[in-house]
Amino acid sequence: MQHTYSLHKIQSADNFGFSPTKYSKFKYGDNSIAKEFGTALAEGFIENYLTKNPILEQIVVISSPYAFIPTATFGMKNYFVFRINKWLAENNLSVVQETKVTRSITYKEDYGALDEAQRLSLIGNDTFHIDREFLKNKVLIFLDDIRITGSHERMITKMLKEYGLENETHLLYFAELINRNIHPNIENFLNYYHVKSIFDLEDIIKNEGFSINTRIVKYILNSEPNSFQIFLQNHSDSFLELLYNMAIGNSYHTIEAYQENLNLLKLQILMVSQTQNIEV
Repeated sequence: MQHTYSLHKIQSADNFGFSPTKYSKFKYGDNSIAKEFGTALAEGFIENYLTKNPILEQIVVISSPYAFIPTATFGMKNYFVFRINKWLAENNLSVVQETKVTRSITYKEDYGALDEAQRLSLIGNDTFHIDREFLKNKVLIFLDDIRITGSHERMITKMLKEYGLENETHLLYFAELINRNIHPNIENFLNYYHVKSIFDLEDIIKNEGFSINTRIVKYILNSEPNSFQIFLQNHSDSFLELLYNMAIGNSYHTIEAYQENLNLLKLQILMVSQTQNIEV
């Protein structure tokens, strides 16, 4: 059994039911908005599904797949779980468990700019892994921020079949494109609504609630080198270390398009370290 639920249904290219500015900031790591979105999705799912069809079995919540750096959905997932757990506890049901789908990504292209066929072609080269034994006899809730063509959903369904998992499954989205006349690149319109250049990331990164994710790391590393160097001067040493460590952890040093900026970042970190040693 597979169920799909989305909080917002996108029928118009200029009226989404949520703030595109907030959505864009969320995609680049604004954790305060992740809290807002995750809580709202949980409350919508409770009201529209759980109150009518309470799940008595053990629930496992699974965020969108990632390798080393979490996706934006991971931040939303945390607050979704907090809200769902409160409802489950109030109804004397077991609180959720969590697990991860490990994903090996083979591309650097901007997924949100592609049509349905291109998305399927690109994502079809990725590999997905999940702990089959841990999931036995449990109800699975897969979270993602937006459903555009369903290509990602089909890959999850394919993975479940390959692992022989016939669990009751729920696929939950903060938003879903339901008007097929709107081109899938509406996703990039939302992704970049606030972020038009690397310098538009300043207010997000310096916000107390910032949480690094795959999208912001890729965007920074893919920026024009001169702008990248100026950007580095505007941020703390700790952020530069975090950026470098996350990039290496996701094997971005093996992607040619990122190597020049990663080398510049490495050099900047080395210079800072040498300066600190001299001062000591």
